[in-house]
Amino acid sequence: MPELQIASRAEIRLPTKELRDDLPFFTKVLGFRLDTIFPADNPEVAVLSGHGLRLRIQKGATEAPGTIRILTDDPDSFAGGQRELTAPNGTRIEIDELNPPVVTPATQHAFVVRRLADQAPWVIGRAGMEYRDLIPTRLGGAMIASHIRVPDGPVPDMVHFHKVGFQLIFCVAGWVDVLYEDQGDIRRIHAGDCFIQPPGIRHKVLHSEGVQVVEIGVPAEHVTEIDHEMTLPTPHYRPDREWDGQRFVHDIGKDGTFHPFRIPGFQARDTSIHANTRGVASVMVARPTGQPAPWTAHDGDILFSFVMSGAMTLEGEGKDPYRLAPGDAFVIPPGMATRYSNPTPDLELLEVTLPGNPRTRPL
Repeated sequence: MPELQIASRAEIRLPTKELRDDLPFFTKVLGFRLDTIFPADNPEVAVLSGHGLRLRIQKGATEAPGTIRILTDDPDSFAGGQRELTAPNGTRIEIDELNPPVVTPATQHAFVVRRLADQAPWVIGRAGMEYRDLIPTRLGGAMIASHIRVPDGPVPDMVHFHKVGFQLIFCVAGWVDVLYEDQGDIRRIHAGDCFIQPPGIRHKVLHSEGVQVVEIGVPAEHVTEIDHEMTLPTPHYRPDREWDGQRFVHDIGKDGTFHPFRIPGFQARDTSIHANTRGVASVMVARPTGQPAPWTAHDGDILFSFVMSGAMTLEGEGKDPYRLAPGDAFVIPPGMATRYSNPTPDLELLEVTLPGNPRTRPL
């Protein structure tokens, strides 16, 4: 038996004292289309549509006038270039950009240590995922770093994308399956693997088992939008496609090779993210060589690290030393003298720097 199709539509009701005052404003100034008006001899209700909205303006309605936000790709030529207007019925109108540029606030530098043992709360976020904040100050809004746990099994996710400058997903435990726009079929990352999600790439999390990831986003506050039209996987495989100058990266940790690190006494493997973001960021996995590390200072902007395994002591100029263990994270501001001392042989650090590969000076 065929499924019954139910026709429906939604309206937002706004009050008015006189339709004759509001109709010219909504149609001529804001560009809404008049669809319905009644009764004919003395109209009290008008239904208008436009900009993805359907409005029912009704004489004597008891609702407050409210606020309508209209987003357009050319605000300067809309409504005479005004950004805020008030309709005769009292409704506030805000005009804003449809696709505003991503702006990263200037970094407010700080020495930050966040330890798992300090019992920072896990917060339920999007799609049932649990988030633990690794940088409570967000460095003034420049960056967010989250330790995320995903419930086992299918993930109730939708095709979505992020309006962001840089985003990293680094797997530290378990595995997770994800679909990405123009990147073929299902991609699975295990512990030690990572993705970068270029700005605007559509994706969908499918399934996970025992997974924990570290997610980095720049800036800290960024918009996630659902794409109701795209179906993944997409029919085309385009591994060289760029989004805002960045390529998708799926780095497999077990295939990496280690080379001398920016800090003597350590070696690191490069995830290719520096090359594929044109220097926006670099992501390294560092481990000790057995030789003592000297005091150093870096000349970059953001330097974030997460302890994936093992332990070490983080010494900072003018600070008490911190003995760090798996799940701990820290941020070192530029110019601050620090030393990574007494590492265990199994220490592995995830290091994220923006811009990538900062100059480091032994002291």
